[in-house]
Amino acid sequence: MPGASADSVLTGDARLPKSYRVRAELEELLAELSEGDPLPSERELALRCGVARETVRQAVRELLVEGRIRRQGRGTVVSRPKMVQPLSLRSYTEGALKFGRTPGRLLVGWNDVPADSDVARDLGVAPGTVVTHLERILLADGERIGLESTWMPLPRFAFLREFYDPTTSLYAATRSRGVVYVSATERIETMLASPREAALLECTTALPMLLLHRRSVDAEGSPIELVRSLYRGDRIAFQATLRDY
Repeated sequence: MPGASADSVLTGDARLPKSYRVRAELEELLAELSEGDPLPSERELALRCGVARETVRQAVRELLVEGRIRRQGRGTVVSRPKMVQPLSLRSYTEGALKFGRTPGRLLVGWNDVPADSDVARDLGVAPGTVVTHLERILLADGERIGLESTWMPLPRFAFLREFYDPTTSLYAATRSRGVVYVSATERIETMLASPREAALLECTTALPMLLLHRRSVDAEGSPIELVRSLYRGDRIAFQATLRDY
């Protein structure tokens, strides 16, 4: 565009999509509201912004996906801030409590299963070796925010069947029996939930998810667990503290 500076091209209102300008106005509105406050109706927002209702819907959908707002009845209200979970060797319970939320878990299944090739490799066992598999829904203040699958070597952790309540912290239970988590490798990526996962998390398959893979080991380097955690992207964020040694 001859004669136009880079700044004018990037910031000139006339060149911005209408949905972007509506999104900016909604951001300003949210800054004035508190958790649980209702948003104006789509019709009111369309009149206020001078755009079509479909343009408003697009901006609202983006804010819903990000967890800034949520549906309540036939309207939309401001959501509470996302729970921030530290990336550390602490358990989900410890992270939730630190953020002032009440943690909880719902048991989906606890079975002893043959390890597939990936699980076997990460747990240092032969494919087909029976391992214990624990699948649970993670709760924060009663709200479903994550789905966690944990695989552990069966001979080492068979004792869990004797006393462990799967609605409580698995880390606390294993640590109470002398298991020391020394290090872990964790990978984070984005994905969409399967229909089964979405049903368990009470969301749609269109909602972006954060997927964490973790492999933890003890002081001898022996695998303790392999964990696959799927979190709702509109309910949780992760934070890490980095140091230059």
